[in-house]
Amino acid sequence: MLRTIKSLLVIITLAFFMQSCEDRLDLQPEDERLTADSAFEDPAAYEQFLAKIYAGISLSGQQGPAGAPDLAGLDEGFSNYLRLYWKMQELTTDEAIIGWNDGTIQDLHGQVWTSGNEFIRTMYTRLMYQVTLCNEFLRQTTDDKLDSRGVDTSLRTEIQTYRAEARFMRALTYWHAMDLFANPPFVTEDDPTGAFLPEQIQRADLFDFIESELLAILDDMAAPRQNEYGRADRAAAWMVLAKMYLNAEVYVGTSRYSDVITQVNNIIGAGYTIPEIPYYHSFLADNDSNGAQDEVIFTIPFDGLRTQAFGGMTFLVHAPVGGTMNPADFGINGGWFGVRTTPTFVDQFNLDNFDSATATSAIGTLSDWGLIGSGTPNGWDGPDIPMAEIDTNVYQGYINLVDGEMKFRFNNDWSLNYGLDDSSENPFALAQDGPNIPVEAGLYKVTLDLNTLTYSIDSSIDGRELLYTDGQNKDIEEVGPFNQGYAVAKYRNVDVNGNPGSDASGDHTDIDFPMFRLGDAYLMYAEAVLRGGGGSISTAVDYINELRQRAYGNVAGNVAESDLTLDFIIDERSRELFFEAHRRTDLIRFGEFSDQGIWQWKGNVPQGATTESFRDIMPIPATDLGINTNLTQNPGY
Repeated sequence: MLRTIKSLLVIITLAFFMQSCEDRLDLQPEDERLTADSAFEDPAAYEQFLAKIYAGISLSGQQGPAGAPDLAGLDEGFSNYLRLYWKMQELTTDEAIIGWNDGTIQDLHGQVWTSGNEFIRTMYTRLMYQVTLCNEFLRQTTDDKLDSRGVDTSLRTEIQTYRAEARFMRALTYWHAMDLFANPPFVTEDDPTGAFLPEQIQRADLFDFIESELLAILDDMAAPRQNEYGRADRAAAWMVLAKMYLNAEVYVGTSRYSDVITQVNNIIGAGYTIPEIPYYHSFLADNDSNGAQDEVIFTIPFDGLRTQAFGGMTFLVHAPVGGTMNPADFGINGGWFGVRTTPTFVDQFNLDNFDSATATSAIGTLSDWGLIGSGTPNGWDGPDIPMAEIDTNVYQGYINLVDGEMKFRFNNDWSLNYGLDDSSENPFALAQDGPNIPVEAGLYKVTLDLNTLTYSIDSSIDGRELLYTDGQNKDIEEVGPFNQGYAVAKYRNVDVNGNPGSDASGDHTDIDFPMFRLGDAYLMYAEAVLRGGGGSISTAVDYINELRQRAYGNVAGNVAESDLTLDFIIDERSRELFFEAHRRTDLIRFGEFSDQGIWQWKGNVPQGATTESFRDIMPIPATDLGINTNLTQNPGY
């Protein structure tokens, strides 16, 4: 098996470089290495080749975590597909900034990149390499090839599904290329494998090709939720179609919002659900089994022992950890002191207009239990700030506290009151007539559980506000120091019980990356309704509120139809999908990426500045322009 896999990789690599070379080559094996046909004598080779295509997003070479790279030129960690794509989509926006000084990496957030930027170049090359893998698989699985190898009927049926998945993966890759570079070189399995200069395809033509490919393969894809975990099914194809249609005005100048509704309805009707788990559970090491998987439409699996790479989720867990953050809390052996976020993103969670009294009334029936003390608005003289009963003997309320103290009291009377239980090791245990509870100023969700005689006080009203602030400045006065900008604690390599992932070294993680999930589909539906695509505004509100109920843990964050505007949607997409590689595309669609939106260090200045609109599209790398005379640079570069 190992010999077969290595031979396949030689074939793939030759195909890639033969498509890229300027001079025509006549390459033949000089020893007894297997040819393509010989490699596929092993029936398992077809599935192994497909696995390599999928792994093209998560891994960077043939030997994890490094040592036999797919691409030369950048460190294997830097050249990982997912790591590069995440940087293109996040570091260029208000959601992420990085303090490292590696090459031109800071030019991404500053939006001052050139056609010589090595990270943009390697993203481009990685995309072309991935397309090459897919093309070669399709060449090696034609009816003629299968006939010549005597492939039996049972395996041929499987291979037809494999071919559909390879076409999906190629369409996904070309969508990324179209979104980033607009007019990339274009190669399919029908092009020769000898050396030639690929033609450049225009964005509108590439849009048509991707759309036609995805529509053509639907019947050959596995039904939604019926494929192996980590492999694409019909719903994944619907999702890419919906994403393309949502951005069609950007890509081709024509709106397709009604088509967004059609595709999203297909997805929503396919059995995916928003799980009844806290939001942050979807980004833990066991997100393939803790319930989060019920929402995911297409995932990129990672395993700390089997998919080791210094890109992907290893990067997304280590790079945002630094300062006073405890690496053990994230299931890793140390932080990389790199990625933080900007005040613009932090302000998405601003709750200045949050009405605590109205929110408390919304979550349950007001009870006789309440809060009193110098930290409460009414002071020690009362009356109590009421709490709502949310379960049997469980009470909850929202309150704006000031620095001071508080206690829990029943019916505005001191005969039944609870303060700290100073005899317990549990700092949240309560006792009748116990000492006052010290509190700090802020908006809090306070819970009293009389079943266990404990309380909780939570400053994160929206559970998606996964920010780390201890020792961190909100404003970024300098890009380099990690304490400039709040840290983001979204991805943690621990399970729901706090146990670390499978890699005992603490290097590599078990978190699967949710490339597409139902929450995104809900938000796309709402946006398409607002943009005139049809559908139902009341249904859109229901979808949004389902997401917000998961985030808030109750109905306190619910919105009404009058709240549902495009400004709300772009902010809600950021709150729901941050660090999931959507932000750049979203900002471009809303006209806020380059010449309108401003955030700190955009334009390479501390206060932020607008940039030229041509930066909505990345440049064709100068290196490829110097080789391929069929290519024309994108405007502005």
